[in-house]
Amino acid sequence: MNASGLNKFLVPLAAMVIFLILWELLVWVNDWPNYKMASPSDIWPAFWKFRDLFIQFGWDTLWRTVVGLVLAVFVGALIGMVMGFSKTVRDGLYPLLVGFNAIPKATVVPVIALLFVGAHDMNTILIAFMISFFPIAVSISIGLSTLEPEYRDILRALGASRFTVFWKIALPKTLPEFFGALKVAVTLAFIGTNLMEIVEPHGRGLGHLFDSGKISADYPLMFAVLIALAILGILLYYVVVVLERIFAGWAERAET
Repeated sequence: MNASGLNKFLVPLAAMVIFLILWELLVWVNDWPNYKMASPSDIWPAFWKFRDLFIQFGWDTLWRTVVGLVLAVFVGALIGMVMGFSKTVRDGLYPLLVGFNAIPKATVVPVIALLFVGAHDMNTILIAFMISFFPIAVSISIGLSTLEPEYRDILRALGASRFTVFWKIALPKTLPEFFGALKVAVTLAFIGTNLMEIVEPHGRGLGHLFDSGKISADYPLMFAVLIALAILGILLYYVVVVLERIFAGWAERAET
């Protein structure tokens, strides 16, 4: 591992350590009890005490989030391509998408839960999808609609088909925007999953574990769930970073 790669690993790690130290000091200086603000030293015992539930419910949260995110990628990419290639469709769909995205998803969660009572997995995946597909659709639409016409005209003049123009010009141009939106969608998907898991009375997942901690006033458990969600979000974020370097690494500018 070269110096640049080592820095990309050590700098975020150092930032996390500093954050945890400052958090611990904040609780210690204010002499807050753990029922008011849990400190990092309070959280590890909660992790260990409920370690089996964290593993089981963490997996439930992760796979539902990933499935919802994959659906968001496919549907968002399809809608984005249609809007990117057709101004009429773009003008018609944009207001609907913006209006739908403006609705707080916390208000949609109870509606979905009541509409599909007992379908815990489907409800959770549906909310994860609904909250994360919008940035993907918009990024692809913008990337395709701003394609330089000169490139398209040159390839068409050389006899290239529409598919060739898309594969050689349009697709590579949209990849940086797509992965940028996917990084945002990852965190949004976890928010949607957690919202539904909290609302579902007999559900599973980290959101349900958080709600159990709230009912029992177990603040260290609640903070431990938040940390677990953050860790899962960071891991999935870096999976997207790796995919971005594989498929769109050429777009990253070297440091000067």
